Amino acid sequence: MSANAQSYKKSSFGPAFFFLSKRRREALADYYEFCRLMDDIADEPQVPQPQRQLDDWTREIGRVYDGRPQTDLGRRLQADVQTFSLPADRFLLLIEGMRADLEGKRYPTQQALDWYLYRVAVVVGSATLDILGVRGPTADALALQLGTAVQLTNIIRDVAEDARLGRVYLPDDLLTRFSLSRQDVLENRLPRVLAAALAQLAERAEASYDQAFATMRKLPRLKMLPCRVMGCVYRANLAKIKKTGFIFTRAIKLTKGEKLNRIAYALLKTFF
Repeated sequence: MSANAQSYKKSSFGPAFFFLSKRRREALADYYEFCRLMDDIADEPQVPQPQRQLDDWTREIGRVYDGRPQTDLGRRLQADVQTFSLPADRFLLLIEGMRADLEGKRYPTQQALDWYLYRVAVVVGSATLDILGVRGPTADALALQLGTAVQLTNIIRDVAEDARLGRVYLPDDLLTRFSLSRQDVLENRLPRVLAAALAQLAERAEASYDQAFATMRKLPRLKMLPCRVMGCVYRANLAKIKKTGFIFTRAIKLTKGEKLNRIAYALLKTFF
C-alpha cells in the first residue's frame, strides 16, 4: 500500500471506514489518492506543465482500461476497476473538471456551475458508492445531493483563497443578483455584499444536505457510514462559516476536535 493510502488509514476519517472490508478500504484509498493527485496538479502553482500532466493521466486511465498501465497507482486502479466495475468516467470526468480549473472557466448560471460540481464532486461520490457496493437510482441521487452540498461548502469556504489564484466559482447570475462583479470578488471589495451572496449559496448547500441525509436512510446502514461522516463533517464546517456572517479572509476549517466530534455523532446516528 502506498504512503498516501497509509496516511488515509491513519486520518481522522479512519473510523468511517473501519467496518468496511480491507479490499474496499484499499480501493477507496487508491481512488482518493488519484483525486488528490489531480487536485494538486490543478491547484499547486509549482506543478510544472499541469495541462500536460492531465494529458498524461488521461492516457494512463486509457491504459488502465486496456490492461497496460505504466504507473504504480495505475496498476492499483486497474485492479480496483476490475474488482468493483468502476466506469471510466469516474476518472475522466474528474480530469475534465481539473482542466476547467486550469483554464479559468467561468460559470454564467447555476446550471453551468452544476456542470462543474458534477465533475469534481458528484462523480467522486458515485465512485465511492460503486466501491461500497451501492448502485442504482437511489445511489445516483445520493451522489448528486451529497456531492453538490460538499462542493458548494468548499466553494464558500475557499472563496478568498480561490480569489488569490484568480478563480471565482460563484456563477455570474448570482453575482448580478447582488450587483457584484468578478473583480469585486477577486479584490474582496464589497465583503458584506459578497457575504449575502455566499449566504444564498449556503442555503442551496443546506437543502442538498437535507436531501442527502434523507436518502441515506433508504440505503444500507453500515455502507452509509462513510457518507454520513462526510456529510456531518462538511455540514459542521458550513455551520462554522455561517457563524462568521460569511465575512472572512481565509478558509474557515474545523479543528481536529470539532471534526472528531462530528465523526462520533455520525457513528452514534448509525448505530443508535
